[in-house]
Amino acid sequence: MDWLIAGAGLLAVAVLLAALTRPFGDYIAWVYTSGKDWRVERGLYRVMGVDPRAEQTWQAYLRGVLVFSAVGVLIVYLLQRLQQWLPYSLGLTAPSEHLSFNTAISFVTNTNWQSYYPEQTLGYTVQFAALTVQNFVSGAVGIAVAVALIRGFAYRRSGTIGNFWVDLTRGTLRILLPIAFLSAIVLMIGGVIQNFNGFTELSTIAGGTQALPGGPVASQEAIKLLGTNGGGFFNANSAHPFENPAGWTSLFQILLMLVIPFSLPRAFGRIVGDHRQGTAILVAMSILFVASFAAMTAFELAGSGTAPQLAGGAMEGKEVRFGIPGSTLFSTASTITSTGAVNAMHDSYTALGGMMAMINMMLGELAPGGVGSGLYGMLVIAIIAVFIAGLLVGRTPEYLGKKIGARQIKLASLYILVTPILVLVGTALSFAVPGVRDDVTTTTIWNQGSPHGFSEILYAFTSAANNNGSAFAGITAATPWMDTALGVAMLLGRFVPIVLVLALAGSLAQQDKVPATAGTLPTHRPMFIGLLIGTILIVAALTYFPVLALGPLAEGLM
Repeated sequence: MDWLIAGAGLLAVAVLLAALTRPFGDYIAWVYTSGKDWRVERGLYRVMGVDPRAEQTWQAYLRGVLVFSAVGVLIVYLLQRLQQWLPYSLGLTAPSEHLSFNTAISFVTNTNWQSYYPEQTLGYTVQFAALTVQNFVSGAVGIAVAVALIRGFAYRRSGTIGNFWVDLTRGTLRILLPIAFLSAIVLMIGGVIQNFNGFTELSTIAGGTQALPGGPVASQEAIKLLGTNGGGFFNANSAHPFENPAGWTSLFQILLMLVIPFSLPRAFGRIVGDHRQGTAILVAMSILFVASFAAMTAFELAGSGTAPQLAGGAMEGKEVRFGIPGSTLFSTASTITSTGAVNAMHDSYTALGGMMAMINMMLGELAPGGVGSGLYGMLVIAIIAVFIAGLLVGRTPEYLGKKIGARQIKLASLYILVTPILVLVGTALSFAVPGVRDDVTTTTIWNQGSPHGFSEILYAFTSAANNNGSAFAGITAATPWMDTALGVAMLLGRFVPIVLVLALAGSLAQQDKVPATAGTLPTHRPMFIGLLIGTILIVAALTYFPVLALGPLAEGLM
């Protein structure tokens, strides 16, 4: 029965995505190729001093990304530190310096890692003026970078890759804002709250009182999922009934997480002029997603121990209204994109089920990945795949008519090394530096002396470096070391890959297209899809297997 429910849930999401991805992908392509600006956009360009017809080199595009993001970090940090003087602060004091730093980095990098209890830490002004705004613009930045890389393949002999300020504006106003608005209405119909009531004192059955929090939740919930952000209004995130009241709202939230990442390959194919290329990317993403969901569900249904067997599976930490299939489908969507939202406690998953959540992030969140970041990550892997194929047959590798030379491979290789270095070095330093190790093992980790405690730290750095934001949550991350180390991992994990992707886009845009020959590898056929998937799995397996053996694998085999 559980497998029937799992299959039905997956089928429902797949049918809806199949109906949406083609028209939505075409719409996304139109947004970034249209020569017409909306009136409100022209007003914004005048305020910013931007010429919408002037394209930028990759260096200028990158400067725009970095300057805009740096200003965002500063604003989010200051709003938190000034919280007690802001309206709708609910009487809450300002978060500490290191926590404010971590949170500012987290939301600007589209990670949305939360080392705090949101409803007890942040007032409404900070929630919607700082965090919700970043939910929109950080997602728009990710899409813009992906589109810039697509232009690198589509342009010929060009020194430019688009205009960052135009891409940012269009992504926010034409894609994220209208869909989030409609989605918030749907969520409110489903029971997600939207108010400014503050804390309401209620009398409990036992005769005591309890402060029930309110807030503008539906508006933040919609963009948290649509922009693959993930930061919840409440600490329980999408397991909280005020954020996710029913089974159908949970499926709707899964759809919101997946709709843009799965539609971007269609936009990619349309912009480069070959829909088959986008379809190949989409098929590879879909195969990895289904395989991951099936594996995680199998591990959770087969949970060992008396309690899981009596409950029909590992139900600890899962909401009865979702069950195991509804929880694993949500968790797969959340960790295989860069969302990080949860409708169940990942820390309570079985050792191997939790490992699947980790592996989804370690693969680079490519199936389908975050808004923008999933597509540009997959295109980098495609470049490596055609290079490997070229080595096997002794031909110069080409992808979409662009030659893949030493510069492109160096940039792609550096791209795939960034997050593993951050994950492995961050985890190693947490246990290797004497003063830090003592703090981590005595304060941060609650499961001391066990493989699971190691897994919690490994999960935290995997989540931060891949800009996911979910957590095993059996740790106390609000310490100076964890806040700072995870903040640095989020910052570097977001912007170093963006630097490399934009440099790659610039190098590709400068090339002319070479005609296909008999020796050109077709990159739209099943053989290339298999090569693409194999490259992803081999890179991740060789990189992460040793550290997984110390944590979730060791725990699962105990």
